[in-house]
Amino acid sequence: MAERSPIIYLRGYAGPPSGVDRQVDDPFYGLNSGATHIRVGAEGTPRFYQFEGPLLRLMSDEGYQLLVRGDQHAHLQSQADGAVAPESIWVHRFYDYAASTFGTSVTTAPEEFDLEKAAERLYDFVQLVRRKTGAPKVHLVAHSMGGLLARCMIQKVSHTADPRTGEPRRAGSELVDKLFTYGTPHGGIAFDLGGGLVDWAMETFGPKGSDIFAPDRMYAYLTPGASHGDDPPPGWRPNEIPAGTFDARRVFCAVGTNAADYGVVEKAVGPRSDGLVHIDNAYVRNAHRAFIHRSHSGRYGLVNSEEGYQNLRRFLFGSYQVRADLRGLNLPDRTSGASRVWQAEVRLAVRGLPTVMHEQRAAHYCPIQLNQEAVQHGSAEGDTGGVPLATAFLLDPANGRAGREDRPTPRSRYTLVLRVFHLVEKSGRFFWEDHLEQVPDWEDTLIVDVGRRGSYEETGVQAWAAWNSGVPGSIDDTDPIATEPCRMAEDGEGLHTEIPMPEVVHPILGNGSRLRLAVSRFS
Repeated sequence: MAERSPIIYLRGYAGPPSGVDRQVDDPFYGLNSGATHIRVGAEGTPRFYQFEGPLLRLMSDEGYQLLVRGDQHAHLQSQADGAVAPESIWVHRFYDYAASTFGTSVTTAPEEFDLEKAAERLYDFVQLVRRKTGAPKVHLVAHSMGGLLARCMIQKVSHTADPRTGEPRRAGSELVDKLFTYGTPHGGIAFDLGGGLVDWAMETFGPKGSDIFAPDRMYAYLTPGASHGDDPPPGWRPNEIPAGTFDARRVFCAVGTNAADYGVVEKAVGPRSDGLVHIDNAYVRNAHRAFIHRSHSGRYGLVNSEEGYQNLRRFLFGSYQVRADLRGLNLPDRTSGASRVWQAEVRLAVRGLPTVMHEQRAAHYCPIQLNQEAVQHGSAEGDTGGVPLATAFLLDPANGRAGREDRPTPRSRYTLVLRVFHLVEKSGRFFWEDHLEQVPDWEDTLIVDVGRRGSYEETGVQAWAAWNSGVPGSIDDTDPIATEPCRMAEDGEGLHTEIPMPEVVHPILGNGSRLRLAVSRFS
């Protein structure tokens, strides 16, 4: 089993001082909250579904511990170096310094919240956790603004000398193994406020709080040497981590797509959001991501969802990474003088889970725009690029914690549902005369089994794949899903194979269209 890393949780923005006081009363800053509602029911009403919360589930699934002992920071400091188990969960309680309810037990007077100061304290806390556990690195798990706090520490604080000693700090890439964010506004938050939304903004952010998410303010706390008021240089984008600072492939962003469950603010941000953060602003460029039909927070929020947790668990502890891309597209462009806009919907499910891991759907305002993506990634016939569909992180079934130990040849299975449809555009407007709403031009499901080649001691992986339309009977009765494994080719990053698209879709996607699967070890 791979070496374990401590997990440090970071909550999101708490709002004005009254909101801070409410949050510090929660022992885990609300990050232990689960859910009892799921939006599934034959009669269209929410049904009971119990998810006990990410912290408790990490304890039961992965054997982690919550070491509080009255005061987690004091308890940690009292331990000998290297004496604390690395399989431990911690909460960076950075808001305690801004609370008015602790008197002088934390500080002489409540501070006005400052993100950079909180990031400096996070750096110190990470170093303390590393020293007491003996772990080389930690995982950071953050909701909303907490992800920006983590990035401030990684991108700026760790590259700035300690003002107390003048000594250089260690680079964030040497301290943090993986960063997972829920609904973090990596690209900022923009509001077009009016009417009662101004009152909502004041209640939620306070008189000055919302500027934390403005791009110019983000530039100051994400860039070494920058100060508040400095203008970002041309081309600077807040959702990019500079090359050499931290590998974006060690970042996973859970993107919420349910704006309706968040309340009045959805009217300010728009439906293509989680209710607070726009979909296009919720991820780091080149990072892994999953689109989840959950809201920013609340009863149907990202953090207290099992969909979010299952992506978190597999990203932190998965053994395999499987990436699916579309290659060789040759899309029909025009019909009867009108342009065709081709879109795809994708849904990713993993065997043994009651929830969908990832879904991009037109109804959620986030389909894959095939025309644009094909141009951007160079996936036209004969090109080497590919339109990204989904990336899955799979637990190794040979690990007892992954379950299903009764299988004689354990394999991880996931399915990728792919729907392709088109809209017709004339004179800049959609043309509906021949349109059939929600009827795809083509739909099928790719079933993929991933496992080891040979004994558990070997590091090689193998994949079996088949389109559901070609599998007779129930797919549960066929394991592996194909008689012969895929023919895998090896490159510098792992193994890959290309699966031809069914002939029935060739008139749409092109005769040379294929789906490329890249399978690699991930740790």
